[in-house]
Amino acid sequence: MVVAAGKRFCGEHAGAAEEENARKRILCPLDPKHTVYEDQLAKHLKKCNSREKPKPDFFIQDINAGLKDETEIPEQLVPISSLPEDQLENLIKKLRKASEGLNSTLKDHIMSHPALYDALNDPKNGDSATKHLKQQASILGNIEKLKLLGPRRCFVEFGAGKGKLSHWVDIALKDAEKVHFILVEKVTTRFKVDGKHRKKNSVFERLQIDIQHLCLNKIPVLREGKLPVVGIGKHLCGVATDLALRCLVETYAASFEERNEEPLAKRIKNDKTEKEINTLAKEGNEKNVPEKWTPVAGIVIALCCHHRCDWRHYVGKDYFRALGLGAVEFHYFQRMSSWATCGMQKTSFKASNITTKRNDNQNNDSEEHDEGGYRVTDDSSESLPGLLTVEEKKKIGHLCKLLIDQGRTQYLQQKGFNPALQYYTDPLVSLENVLLTALPIHASPETTA
Repeated sequence: MVVAAGKRFCGEHAGAAEEENARKRILCPLDPKHTVYEDQLAKHLKKCNSREKPKPDFFIQDINAGLKDETEIPEQLVPISSLPEDQLENLIKKLRKASEGLNSTLKDHIMSHPALYDALNDPKNGDSATKHLKQQASILGNIEKLKLLGPRRCFVEFGAGKGKLSHWVDIALKDAEKVHFILVEKVTTRFKVDGKHRKKNSVFERLQIDIQHLCLNKIPVLREGKLPVVGIGKHLCGVATDLALRCLVETYAASFEERNEEPLAKRIKNDKTEKEINTLAKEGNEKNVPEKWTPVAGIVIALCCHHRCDWRHYVGKDYFRALGLGAVEFHYFQRMSSWATCGMQKTSFKASNITTKRNDNQNNDSEEHDEGGYRVTDDSSESLPGLLTVEEKKKIGHLCKLLIDQGRTQYLQQKGFNPALQYYTDPLVSLENVLLTALPIHASPETTA
């Protein structure tokens, strides 16, 4: 806050510091992070940035949430650390049985892109900046490999944050015509980069909305221009991935089938005569030969934080049910998935009597990671019955992630896409190094899940 002329303190601190100020400041009822003069509360509530604002047309409550079945939502479940040993062993057996036949070794698709060459070689970069740039370069390289970089399309970045991924896509596209970017983020973000883009051929639009309520076909540029959409995201956290997938392939793509409309982009491509298309092919310009149009041209999402998934929103429910699994198993698998990335310490998952003794020593370091572990400093304890070694925990965590992602790939297959999972960066750069890609079946004959 700015200090007023002739005053010593800003409004936040004036009440306690200035004797002449008899006015009382109170916490704002809409957002307790700031205060307001009590006698100006009514006026403040009308202009407070935290006030409820009118909902835009593209806000439709829970449109991407999935069906809520109260019979399947588990009641209060005990944490993994409190599970009896036999129940934990039973869960792990179910996991291994369900994972039989799955390819647990994904292909390496670690790539780069010349658009980031100068940024990657900037000597001013710290370790954190370099790691983010390597991931962005690889995602961009994979987008290009899938032939999704091009003109006359709309890139929708889910969980956009500062908008860095869209920024680099725009740099890579150079002067491609009619490119639109929609950046979706549910919270206010500082230091956004999309505001710096003022190119004539590309437009950036930021939507502050939860993906759960986002209806893409209500956005004017998509409703009127009918641009093919490319869904992208870097570290799209847990449930947000499922919401984004449903947003793209159900509420958006399915809307065209229901209306039976022929989009503008398709009509433009159909204007090309067969002679023109054959000429392009003969000249070696196969990549410019128009393909069958689809509302969603492709999906490229770096996955993250499976422990923050939610059964209600999960798109792979049918896959789990076919394996004889349900909401309870999903709950524990998503919690155990964090072992893949934060199971570096030797951890005990003994029966509840050990849990009771060590309850005060529980590691509360991060709210985003599994709460069920206790550090064990004695190396010999790895061989004790009832204990999981570090490597066992990591393998179980990776199986949980793989199973959850497999449900997502099956969902995309059922919706007419060819999905694939691959490693897009080295684990030393990021432990969350799996990239989910998907192309419409007619556009990706060589893509395999």
